[in-house]
Amino acid sequence: MLELGSGRIRSPFLLCFFIGFLLHSAFTSEIPLGSKLSVVDNDSWISANGDFALRFFNISDQPNEFRIGICFNSKSIPFSQQTVVWVAGAHATVGSMSYFELTPEGELVLFDSVQGVVVWTSGTANQSVVSATFRDNGNLELINREQHVVWQSFDTPSDTLLPGQSLSLHQNLRAASKQTMSSYYSLYLNGSGQLYLRWESNITYWTSDNPSIANLTACLTTTGSLQLQDQSSKPVWSVFGDDHNESVNYRFLRLDLDGNLRIYSWIETLQSWRSVWQAVENQCKVFATCGQRGMCFLNASGSADCKCPFELADPTKCLVPYDEACGSDINILTYEKTFLYGIYPPEDSITISSLQHCKQLCLNDPQCTVATFSNDGSAQCSIKKTKYITGYADPSLTSISFVKRCSGPLAVNPGPVNSPPPKQPPALCVPCLIGAASATFFFFAIIQLGVGFWICRRRNITRKEATLALTCPNSKGLLLLSFSEIKSLTGDFKNQIGPNMFRGAIQNNHLVAVKNLNTSIEERRFRSAVTKIGSIHHKNLVKLEGYCCEFNHRFLVYEYVKNGSLDKFLSNSSLCRRLTWKKRLEICSGVAKSICYLHTECREFLSHGNLKCANVLLDENLEAKVTEYGFARVDGEASFCGSSAEKDVEDFGKLALTLLSGQQDTEDLCQWAYEQWIEGRSNDVVDKRVDGGIDSEELERALRIIFWCLQMDERRRPSMGEVARVLDGGILNVDLPPSPLAVQRPLPEADDT
Repeated sequence: MLELGSGRIRSPFLLCFFIGFLLHSAFTSEIPLGSKLSVVDNDSWISANGDFALRFFNISDQPNEFRIGICFNSKSIPFSQQTVVWVAGAHATVGSMSYFELTPEGELVLFDSVQGVVVWTSGTANQSVVSATFRDNGNLELINREQHVVWQSFDTPSDTLLPGQSLSLHQNLRAASKQTMSSYYSLYLNGSGQLYLRWESNITYWTSDNPSIANLTACLTTTGSLQLQDQSSKPVWSVFGDDHNESVNYRFLRLDLDGNLRIYSWIETLQSWRSVWQAVENQCKVFATCGQRGMCFLNASGSADCKCPFELADPTKCLVPYDEACGSDINILTYEKTFLYGIYPPEDSITISSLQHCKQLCLNDPQCTVATFSNDGSAQCSIKKTKYITGYADPSLTSISFVKRCSGPLAVNPGPVNSPPPKQPPALCVPCLIGAASATFFFFAIIQLGVGFWICRRRNITRKEATLALTCPNSKGLLLLSFSEIKSLTGDFKNQIGPNMFRGAIQNNHLVAVKNLNTSIEERRFRSAVTKIGSIHHKNLVKLEGYCCEFNHRFLVYEYVKNGSLDKFLSNSSLCRRLTWKKRLEICSGVAKSICYLHTECREFLSHGNLKCANVLLDENLEAKVTEYGFARVDGEASFCGSSAEKDVEDFGKLALTLLSGQQDTEDLCQWAYEQWIEGRSNDVVDKRVDGGIDSEELERALRIIFWCLQMDERRRPSMGEVARVLDGGILNVDLPPSPLAVQRPLPEADDT
């Protein structure tokens, strides 16, 4: 019998039971609903065996930014060596007053005190979750009433696999990054059962053997091997660490920051982690190991060093010392036993040629910066057209690289030259001078008359041929037209196709679109702008083909795009039905790629500044072509664009949301769409005129990246390159975005009890 009033427990049996209950409560791994961790309290959830802990941790170079994740917690591992093995929200950062909670609704929530928003959730609200369980193997699980696992951390890996954890089809490990969206390196398992390491979304630099068996999973065993296993858990491919089958208490597999995949073991005697296997033996062969820092060399200890073999114009970047502006004043640097490649963009043009022909190909191409000849019997010549070059050198390599360099006026120093002693000038002959002067005057007078006659004749011929220039397949540069020629090819501005936009035709009925800028922009600035815009070519950008700059007239001549603007389709119920779900995603992807091209692949940064549905045209195949890039409206005057990349990202988010929803004039569209999505009604956001075919995974990714684009804090917005990769499926995991409006909400008050 228990007598609580007397403060004593008289039954020995009940006393033991009560003590046992208290001990169980103290060391159990079960976490009840309503449990909370905060940065301020510095508390944690511990697994039953004490080997793992879930807690907040500080980012070393950002003292006011925190992440929450699972890390090793064993007393045998010093605190500084307690490696993080899982992070909530793909490395999302929060402020010093933030908290992590298992809500009464059964959802894990990470709340950021700085933004006042939820930055990550497990998405398990209203799924009958009754508790969380922290397993001894480091897996955090959410359990429902039927004792089924609703969610587990093992299903959402970050950069690490623990023994017993599997990587399935379409899951990936992504190397840690300070960015909230993604890092460059990732590990994937494809449908044919092959592991591969990738840089960005299109460069594969390591693959496992291909067993050609479907439905495989990758896992790290407790004995220290990485395996591909079939559905019966039978290994079909394996690699082994140096300490395979040895007695090791702790292991993990991690995709490191340098892009290499490694197995680590805890060495008790050394009190440190040791790499016992790595996927790429030569670190220099990991794509873009050195990034913009130069070429990769292995030092005497076998570690990778980065050195810049070029002249450093920018101390932070190792760029090829060549520019098209240097014209023919160039020479070629030869690097033997060296393989070079481009990283921005990473694609190279491959041809079959000889060594000398490869060198000459680059020399003849004004855009070529580097050529690499694979002297291994394949006779492949790789041409790069970017200044962002990296690569590696190794005595075992047979490839030879050629790098262009502008010679410059002082490239060759002639050195001092001994001048001969001056000679005395001969005596002047006055009659000779008079005769020579007369002959010279007569000669130059004849030349001037001839040149004047030729100029007048050539001017007339040029005016007549101006309208033919666009039909010439070898035409280079922009066509300069007079105002009278603009009036002629537009039929005196009778065929209007949009605001200040007219359709025109030149020889052979080649259609063009002529835009009247209605501005008095200064001539030099206008010509500079159109020259830069005219050099830009991308399949999703409307090509600028000519212009008029005469007196106060300012016209731009574009290629004609048949189907008109995107907003015309959205406002017409009949036309809008042609925009299927797939077509709308393709349009979003095309627009994203074109803006990414403007931001990163032009010779200098260029933003659009006025991205909207009216400035996206659709060709005969309903493919997107963005127009009016490079010019912004400033107080009613067109000027060369000075907008920011972040503004373009926001404008893209608005455009994409308008396209997917079909709603053009709703001021609160963003807030409404976010509420529909966060409440699990994503399909309600899609335009009702879309006739089926909606892919739920594509919709989820599209909405997530759109809401990231619309963040009020510009620093949280992704780059257009990341946006394009998400829309194309190159990035499958996108963090849960906070509300784009970032509505502040107060922290909940602490209970008084």
